[in-house]
Order: sequence, then structure tokens, then C-alpha cells
Amino acid sequence: MCGIRLRTLARDRVCCVRPALSRLNVSSQWQFRGKSENWLSKRRAALPAYLRPRQRAASPDHGLIESTTFCFQGPLMIPPSIHTTEIASREAGDPTLPGVDRDLNSSVDFPVIGIGCSAGGLDALERFFAHVPVAAGIAYVVVQHLAPKYPSSLAALLQRATSLPVCEASEGMPLQADRVYVIPPNKDLSLAEGALHLIAPGEQRGMRLPIDFFMHALAKVCEARAVGVILSGMGSDGVAGMRAIKANGGFTLAQEPSSAQADSMPRCAIEAGVVDIVAVAEALPERILGHLRSPLRAASTAGPEALDANAGRAPATSGAGKPLNDLERILAMLRERTGNDFSLYKTNTLVRRMERRIALHKLGDMGDYVRYLLANPSELDLLFRELLIGVTNFFRDAHVWGTVRDEAIPALLSAVPDGRTLRAWVPACSTGEEAYSLAMVFKEALDALRPAARFDLQIFATDLDADAIETARRGVYPASIAADVSAERLARHFSVEGDGYRIRKDIREMVVFAPQNVISDPPFTRLDILCCRNLLIYFRPRLQQKLLLLFHYALNRGGVLVLGSAETLGAHGGLFKPANRVARVFHRLDQSLPISELEFPRRASRETTVDSDMPKNERAEDMGQLTDSFIQQNFAPAAVLVNGDGDILYISGRTGKYLEPAAGKVNINLHAMAREGLREALTGVIAKVLRDHQSVTLHGVEVSTHAGPQLVNVTVQPLAKPEPLNGRVLVVFQDAPAPVVNKGRRKTTTSATHDALLQELEQVRAAMKLTQEEMQTSMEELKSSNEELQSTNEELQSTNEELTTSKEEMQSLNEELQTVNSELNAKINDLTSVKNDMANLLNSTEIATIFLDSEMRLRRFTSHATNLFKLIPSDIGRPLTHVVTDLDYPELKEDAEEVLRTLVFQERQAGARDGRWYRIRIMPYRTQDNIIDGVVITFIDISEIRKLEAELKIYRPLP
Repeated sequence: MCGIRLRTLARDRVCCVRPALSRLNVSSQWQFRGKSENWLSKRRAALPAYLRPRQRAASPDHGLIESTTFCFQGPLMIPPSIHTTEIASREAGDPTLPGVDRDLNSSVDFPVIGIGCSAGGLDALERFFAHVPVAAGIAYVVVQHLAPKYPSSLAALLQRATSLPVCEASEGMPLQADRVYVIPPNKDLSLAEGALHLIAPGEQRGMRLPIDFFMHALAKVCEARAVGVILSGMGSDGVAGMRAIKANGGFTLAQEPSSAQADSMPRCAIEAGVVDIVAVAEALPERILGHLRSPLRAASTAGPEALDANAGRAPATSGAGKPLNDLERILAMLRERTGNDFSLYKTNTLVRRMERRIALHKLGDMGDYVRYLLANPSELDLLFRELLIGVTNFFRDAHVWGTVRDEAIPALLSAVPDGRTLRAWVPACSTGEEAYSLAMVFKEALDALRPAARFDLQIFATDLDADAIETARRGVYPASIAADVSAERLARHFSVEGDGYRIRKDIREMVVFAPQNVISDPPFTRLDILCCRNLLIYFRPRLQQKLLLLFHYALNRGGVLVLGSAETLGAHGGLFKPANRVARVFHRLDQSLPISELEFPRRASRETTVDSDMPKNERAEDMGQLTDSFIQQNFAPAAVLVNGDGDILYISGRTGKYLEPAAGKVNINLHAMAREGLREALTGVIAKVLRDHQSVTLHGVEVSTHAGPQLVNVTVQPLAKPEPLNGRVLVVFQDAPAPVVNKGRRKTTTSATHDALLQELEQVRAAMKLTQEEMQTSMEELKSSNEELQSTNEELQSTNEELTTSKEEMQSLNEELQTVNSELNAKINDLTSVKNDMANLLNSTEIATIFLDSEMRLRRFTSHATNLFKLIPSDIGRPLTHVVTDLDYPELKEDAEEVLRTLVFQERQAGARDGRWYRIRIMPYRTQDNIIDGVVITFIDISEIRKLEAELKIYRPLP
């Protein structure tokens, strides 16, 4: 017997463990504690029919229900109206669990592919399943936008495209490999404990996002075994679901938009950055199989031990001589490339995200990926973006924001003076949803508590992803946010813009967005609110504890800390007071910490290092640094560090003998500052060494100085390592020794002069050669640029011709439309004339006529028909039996139906209440195509004929 206890929160705001459905196939019981009889009676209607109250005990002091237990046997379905905050098992030795996901995940041990599509999806699905292998051990679930009121034949249509069994999903249907499941109409589909579950949609038509709904459940249950596919469709449904799959280690693919009949859904997913592979529909199955067969993926699903074994076989070493495995090598390359250290992230998180890049490039394992990174450094930038976790949405975990609005913010405002500007920080804000959510609930709390109070909130929202920060700054979000934001909040805090929503100005001005690395950059301080939700779970425990200490340091006394639902304070629980344990909302206690315990962020070194156990002698280090500095300044040759344009970046030693400031505007370019003789020698040398990647030494360059000519040896060395110096050039100046002259002889001889001239000639020849090479290079570049310009000009001419042709076609089309419009107007006039003629004809006959459709509803009637039936123009479409008549002919409807059935006209005579008589003819109504589409009934006044017949009967017996 397993018991499930549901504990509610204040003001009936609660957390739902699963968005819409949870199933537990055990014999269980519910207990509601601390709730009134009235509360229970209002919610009893929401309970499943098979739940029956067994006992209820009231607390003697305040009249609240101490415990109400409901017993049930078999599967339990928790509908969306019943929310849970904590599920605890009473089985022996089983600790309290924060949710049910771990139990529900265990029964799906094979890959599951969730496929979302909409308009034009049938063609894409047929092409997809035509290339799906038969026995791959994969389950497929198709979620398509379907008409809610009509039966779907999608399963039958897909069965023609694949030999796999295809069936429509039903409630509780077990999920099996090598089968295809299709969502039924007017249902949302969920996955729990290895079975599919159908849920009545909670949103109105047009607001539903069934693809997102299922993919969220798929991501939670299958994690790394989940695969999301978006095919042809309109709208943005599926973006949030694909993001959830990717965040949980799954694999995501989308159809190439140009091959889709409706490209909106795949295009939105691609632009959102949540797609790993983009290909045509028929190529997607092969890409999925390639990913699922990846050795690294098998290791990631096997557990951390397999991951470490797969990642630990490279022979590289760190700076201290310790061996580096493949994972550490990749992290070192990332650190060198981006300056960001991922070594404190959890290994499983890192490897699962690297796995997608490995599968994308069809590599075997992480060792192959290391070699690929070495050959393709730009892949490091893509890997960096892959490692950034950007899963978020507005008001995620609604009960948390309810607690912040109704408990945390009021307590905070009560402790600060009126008119103060509060400060808040939202690290890892991604695209800004959480920061804007905080701004909205602050506004709502302020309006509810103290409308006249003048408080402001300044929110600092930061993230490592610069692109996500730009998205947050724009403040424009897709229409799918309506699934997370109530209609009231949408109307108050958003404005409609195109197909989405834009944050209103008053909310936008409350938030300042900036790029920041929470690990290595200094934190914001003097904070009143710090909202860091679902970031710590990706870090190792050591980093978690370090950040919690920094959060305590950054918050003011009594400040609010909000963590994610799966995050705890760990060993630092004494630094914060719980405001609401379930919602993970805490207040900072006034506990001082020794400064030694605070480890402030600092930029990680880009060199791979290993901690040393040797004690540091700071005085020896200082003495060594001073000695090195003295030697460098007094004995080392003068040198300058320049970039490719010759701009001086750093000066070492005394360079005044070789360089001097140029007259006029300040210019620190080497070519501008070089003294006479050196300037000509350096012309073109920097470009040459960067192009050839080889150093050049110029011997005996004669430089004009204040003391006279000076021979100088100049070495120009291109730099490649370390990474910050890549592309830079080091120019080193060394005085050349003067030529040796014998005493008693003349200072200069003919031979010495000859040698000097030859040396000068060689220098001039070298300079000329460099100049010629530069001119040749410039000519080739100009030629290439000219060819590109010619090509661009031809493309522009072609585009101009196409535009001219399009303009002519548009003019022709406009003329055709005008012609068609004129023809339609003429036909309308003709129809109007015919209608007028018909109306006058019918009225001139003075014959009452009514027209009925095949369901005996009024289609049209003449004005004389109103003498027999109480008719007005709005009666068109009403059943004949609903119309009041003065005619004594109760069988009229039956006779009309008989004529419609037999197609044989009938004629009857009937009297009216005013004494008049009518001949009634009922005939089939035939269209121009000879199709029977109702009946026509005419009423001819024969009162005079009946009168004459009566008189004739009177006079006929007379002789």
C-alpha cells in the first residue's frame, strides 16, 4: 500500500509536478491536511469518479480538516485542476521525493521520437516514414494539429507509407518499440510510466499547443532517449518542446524549410536555436539512426562511469605534467578560445551536449572530436553555444511566483522606507522571461498592497549568451507564451506586435540586461532580491557552495533568495531563513562570514594548470619579479609588439634610439614613429612575415640618430602562441657592432666603402623585392575585387531585370483582375436584373409560393405567401413546422417529404380560416444540373371556383 500526501500552499496556490497528468499504478490514498470543509467541498467535483472519501477528521481548535483520506485501487489520474507539491512514498526505506519523474522514467528504456506537424504535414510524414527502418527498436509518436470535431484518418493514411504498425493513441496505451502512435482529435497527449495518456485540452481552439505539451512530457520521461522532430506546419508550436528536449540531453531535428509546404514551424524552431539537424524529411530517419548508434551516446545513457571511460584515453598533459583525458582537452581548448571555464559543470551535462556535435559530424567518439576541433577551431564557437543552457519561460512554476508576489515582496516592502529603489539580480536570465516575470509580479504586489506607495525595482539580468541577451533586450516573444501567461497579464504587460507580443515600456525600463559570467565575473551587491533558478543544478557541488556564499554576500539583510525547485542550500542552510521551503524562497540572515571563506570570481587562466601542494613564498616571488623587471629594462634588447597594421601594442626596453614621436596628431604606428633609415627598411616586412609565417632579420640597417648614423639589426618575428598573441608581430632592435679599423690607418678605406655600398645595395634590392611582391599581391587583390564587382554588377542587372519582369507581370495580373472584376460586376448586374424580373413575375401571378430545401426548411417565399403563413424575412432557414399558418392542411409537411422521396408531384385542396380555398401543388425543386434540392409549393386561390361549384350543385336539380 502506497500513500500519496498532497500538501497545499498558502492561498491555494500550488505546484503541479507534471503539467497535466500523473499516473501511479498502485493502491494508494490521498490526504489533504489543514484545509476547511468549504475548501474540500469546492474541489471534490474535480476528483476522479473512482475516488471516494473514506474518513475525515477535524482539528478541534480551528475547525480545519486535519486529514482527509481518499482510497482508490488501480491507476490514478491527477487532472490539471488537482495540483501537487510533494509526493512521498510510505514504503519502507523510501525517502520523501520531490516529484514523481524518477519513478515515471524507469519504464521507457528505448528511444522515443516525437514528431510535430501541422499544415502540409501529411506529405512530410509520408516521406519521413517511407525511409524508417522496420526493426530499429524505436517508438514514434505523431502529434498533428487536427480538427477537433471531425474523426481523423491520419493513422490509415500513414499505414500506407510504412510497414510499422500504426494506431491511434488511446488512454493508458503502453508505449512499445517499432510502432507508430497518432494523436486523436480534440485531445492533448502525455507520456507517463511507459504509457500514453489522453487529456482534454484546457485551452480554447487556436490557443492550444499540443506539440509543446507532448514534447515537454517526452523530455522529462525519456531525457537522453528523447528525439524531437518538427515538420511542415504553421505557427510556432513545438519550439518550447524542442528546447525542453534539448535541455534534457535529447536530440532535435527539423525539416528543411524550403522543402516544407508550410515553413513557419520548422523555421521558428531553427531561428530559436533549438535544432541540431536540418534536412529534408526523407533524410531525417538516417540522421536519427546515426545519432542513436553513436558510441558516445551509448556511453552517456550507460552512466557516468562509461562517460569517464570514454572521455579518458588521450595522452595529452597539463602544464604540471598530469595526463589530460579527451574531455579535459576539449574544456581546455574552450577555455583558451572563449575565456570561459566549463570544468566545474557536471560531466553528464557536458558530455550529452558534446554528443550532439559529435553525431552532427558523424564522428566515432570524443577522441575523434578532439582531433576535429584541432583541425577546425571554429567548431569551438559552435560547441560553446551548445553548452549554453537556455531553457526558460514566463512564470515557470506558477506557485513560486505566487509566493514571491504574496509573501516575499510584501515582507520586503514592509521593512524598507517608502520611496526607496530596490535592487534585484537575475543571473543566467537567458532570453529574459524570468527577469520580466519578476518585474510583473513586483508591479502586481505593489498595486495589491500599497497602491499609493512609491517603490521602484531595478533588475539586473545577466547571462553568458550574448545572443540571448540581445533577444531579451528586444522584449519580443512569440504567441506561444500565451500558454504560460494569463490573458489578464498579456493585456496588462504586453502589446501585440505582428504574430507575437512585446513587453510594455514600463516593464522593459525596470530591467537592465548585460552579458556576465556568474562563475568568473564579480557579482552585483547590495541586493534586495536575487532570483537564481535552475542554474546551480548544472554545477558541481563545490561551485554550488561557492556561489551560495557569494549570494549571501551580495544580498542585504532580509533580502530574498529564490532558487529552483531541485536546488537546495546544502551546507549553507544556516545563512538563510526559509520563507517557503516548497517554493524554495529564502530570506538572508544577518550572519557575517570571514572574508577568507569568500572566493570572489576571477577570470580563469587560459593555460591548463594543476594545483600544486608546494607552499608559496610571496617574498621570493616579489624579489624574482623585481629582478626580472630590472634585467629586462637594462640588458634585454628593445622591442615593440605590433599588430598587422603596425600599430604599437606594447613597448619593452628603451626604444628612443630607434623610434620617435611623429609631428602633428598623436600616432603610435611603428611606420610613423620609426627613425629615418629604419622606416624604409621596415616597409612591407610585417606583411611578409604574417603571410609567410617566418621571421625576418635585417642586418646592418643604418638608422639616423641624434648621435649620428647607427647600424641596427632588426628581427621581425610573427607570433602564434599563446592565443591572445596570435596574429601579432614582435619587432626586436639590436645595435650592430661597428666595423674594426686598424690604428694609424685612415678611418675609411676603399675596401670598407665598397663593402658598405654592397651592403646598402643588398638592402635596397631586398626592399625593392618586397615592394614588387606587395605590388603583385595588390594587383591580384584588385583583380579579384574587380571580378567580384563585375559579378555583383551582373547579379544586380539580373535582379533589376527580374524586378522589371515582375513589375510587368504584376501590371498584367492587375489588368486581368480588373477585367475579371468588370465581368463579375456585369454578372452581378445580370443576376440583379433576373432577380428583379423573377420577383415581379411571381408577384404578378398573385400565386402564393414557398420554396423548401431538402430538410424542409424555408429557402424563399413570395409576398402573397404571407397571407397564408405568418412569415417575415428573418424566417429564412426555419423549419416549415415552426411557421404558423391559417391553412387547414396538417399533412403539408408529410406530403412535401413524400414528393421529395418519390419525385412525383401532388395536388391537394385545402381551406383557410377566413373561408377561402386553395389548390396546393407540391413539385420537386430541380437545379440546372437536374439535381433535386427541395420542393416548391404553390397555393392558387380557387375560392370563386368553389363558390360557383356550390351554386351549380344547388341549381342542377331544377327542371
